[in-house]
Amino acid sequence: MENIPLFKVFMNPSAKTEVGKILDSGYIGQGPQVEKFESNLSTYFNSNHLATVNSGTSALHLALHLLKSPDKNHKEWLGLQEGDEVLCTSLTCTASNFPVLANGLKIKWVDIDPKTLNMDLDDLERKLTSKTKVIMGVHWGGYPLDLDRIKQIQQKCNSLYGFKPPLIEDAAHAFGSEYKGKKLGNHGNIVMYSLQAIKHITAVDGGILCLPYKQLYDRVKLLRWYGIDRDDNRKDFRCEADIKEWGFKFHMNDVNATIGIENLKHADEIISKHRNNAQFYDDNLINTPGVTLLERHPDHKSSFWIYSMLVEDRKGFYEWMKKCNITVSQVHERNDKHTCIENYKTSLPTLDSIIGKIVSIPVGWWVTKDQREYIVKSIKQGWQ
Repeated sequence: MENIPLFKVFMNPSAKTEVGKILDSGYIGQGPQVEKFESNLSTYFNSNHLATVNSGTSALHLALHLLKSPDKNHKEWLGLQEGDEVLCTSLTCTASNFPVLANGLKIKWVDIDPKTLNMDLDDLERKLTSKTKVIMGVHWGGYPLDLDRIKQIQQKCNSLYGFKPPLIEDAAHAFGSEYKGKKLGNHGNIVMYSLQAIKHITAVDGGILCLPYKQLYDRVKLLRWYGIDRDDNRKDFRCEADIKEWGFKFHMNDVNATIGIENLKHADEIISKHRNNAQFYDDNLINTPGVTLLERHPDHKSSFWIYSMLVEDRKGFYEWMKKCNITVSQVHERNDKHTCIENYKTSLPTLDSIIGKIVSIPVGWWVTKDQREYIVKSIKQGWQ
C-alpha cells in the first residue's frame, strides 16, 4: 500500500485557468473577485455579515482588536482594558492564541473535555472573573462546542460582573460544521474560518470572519485595509479621505479569491467524503482494545477536518502505522509548553493525562474506500 497522507491539498483543476485570467488582467489586489468570493461564501454560510482577510490568524487578531472598543448597542459589553484575560484552550494551533498576545491581552488556560478534545465548559465556568473578558473557543477537528451552554456561562458572567464575555469561535477545523442544524457563523458570535493550504477549502491562504451584526462588519471592512473606506466616492481614489480609526493590511486579493471561488464549488463534495470516512471509522473502530473514540451528538455535526481518538500505547501505534505506510499525528502541540507563554502556566490535569494519547488518522476526501478499510484492518489486527 502506498503511503496514505494525513493531509492533502485540494485544488480544482479550473483554478489554474481562472487565476491565469486574473494575472493577465493587470488587477491582482482586492477587487471584484474578492467581492464575488465573499458573495458566494455569504450564500454558503447564510451569513449577511461576512468578510475575507489574508489569513485565519489575521481574522482572529482583527476580531480581538474589534472588541477593545465598548459597544453602544450592546451595553453588557464594556470593551477591553490592559491586563484583561482571554479564556483559551491550550490544545490548538498557536495561531489561535498568539493573536491574544499580539493584542496586549493575557491568556487564561481552560482544561479540555476528554470526550471531545474541546474546551471543558465546566472549567470555563469555574474560571470566570472580572478580568476574563473574552472566550476563544476552538472546534477541535470540526466538532462544534456546546454553544448553548456557553451562552448560559456568558449570562452567568453578566450576572456576576456586569458584562458578557464575547465568544470568538475558531472554526479553522470546522468549515461546513453545524450546530443544531445551522452552520457555524449563525449563532450570534464572531466566527473565524481558515482557508489555509490543507483546510477543507483553500485559497492558498486566507481567512473569513462571520460577524453577528452590521456595526462590526462595517468596521472589519475598514480596518482590514488600514481604515480606508474603499467604497467612498471620492474623485481621486489614491488620495484617501479622513481615516477615523487606523487599521491593518489584512485584506484578501483577487488571486487568492479566484482560487477560493473555484474550490468552494466542491465544498459539499469534500465535506461529505470527510464525514463518510469518519462514519466508517466510528462504525468499525468501536470497542477496539486500546482505542477510545470521541463523543458524537446529533446536535453537533462535524466536518471532520481530522479524525482524532485516544490510543493507550501511542508510541507503539505510531511505529506500527509507519510500517503500514499510514501517516498519523497528534496534529497540534499543547500551547502552554512554549517558552514564550510560560508566564501563563496553570494546572490542566485532564490535558496532562491524555496529551500522550491523542492521535489523528487520515480521514480526508483523498482516502478511498480501500484505503479506509486498510487503515481499520491495520489498527485492529496489527497493532497491540
